[in-house]
Amino acid sequence: MKGLFKSKPRTPSELIRHVRDLLIYADRNTEPRQTKRQEKISELCKLILEMRTVLYGDGQSEPVTETCAQLTEEFFKGDTLRLLIICLPKLDSGAHQDATHVVANLQRQWVNSRLIASEYMEQNVDLVDSLVLGYEDSDIALSYGALLRDCICHQVAARYTLESEHMKKFFDYIQSPNFDIASDAVATFKELLTRHKSTVADFLSRNYEWFFQEYNSKLLGSPNYITRRHAVKDSNKTIQLNAFQVFQLFVANQNKPAEIVSILITNRGKLLRFFGDFKFDKVDEVFEADKAQVVKEIAMLEPTNNPCADLDKCDIPC
Repeated sequence: MKGLFKSKPRTPSELIRHVRDLLIYADRNTEPRQTKRQEKISELCKLILEMRTVLYGDGQSEPVTETCAQLTEEFFKGDTLRLLIICLPKLDSGAHQDATHVVANLQRQWVNSRLIASEYMEQNVDLVDSLVLGYEDSDIALSYGALLRDCICHQVAARYTLESEHMKKFFDYIQSPNFDIASDAVATFKELLTRHKSTVADFLSRNYEWFFQEYNSKLLGSPNYITRRHAVKDSNKTIQLNAFQVFQLFVANQNKPAEIVSILITNRGKLLRFFGDFKFDKVDEVFEADKAQVVKEIAMLEPTNNPCADLDKCDIPC
């Protein structure tokens, strides 16, 4: 008899519509009755868990591709992500985790050969502003950090972050006395500098002076031991390879500013010695060919007509 009264599952459209209505309610927060507000927020948290179940399955059944696609379309159609980011501080910690898992999944969903999340971010890249500033709220920092990393997997959002004033804030967030926040900020910082290599190379070619000055003074020169360890830690081979690929694009740029050419020439000996010892445990023919090309480019560099006037003070780490 129990099965006869089992409620009919919501369609993706119904689920997202209900979630959106409750997010709008939570954002307005005009309900004078505390009990009523708590009931609505509790209902919203349950619906976010339901979304997670649709996207990941429930341990007994696998997610349905068509249903996930429909949920993705509905979610990004109505600007639900913006509402979720705004209202996240009002949800409980369990809902924070569910929400970050939901967004992570939706960012990767292809619908009819379209990455809808990427199209959405192109039109709503300003969402990055709220996510970066979320590091300043210790109660929500880790959730916002996770959402930010999901967003910057799209090149348009990563470029926006790199080019914004927010980029300078990371040098302060990484020095946070809260170890969890500092570590999370480091994870986002590394993602920004390794995910989209051509974008990063372009950013560094135009912002090398202030970037490395901040890096040296605030990270390498930090009195905080943990911060210094984060700044120099590089044991992960994937991170090393990503960093090399960014540097490769940086060196290969045929329109390098005169100051950068001068710095590369000044540090040529150090760079060539470094690349001579830079190897991986397994032989990678593509990597070796790329490294040989970088070495050739550095070895063939010639001074430009506008050399750096203060090379002796150059403190870019090599």
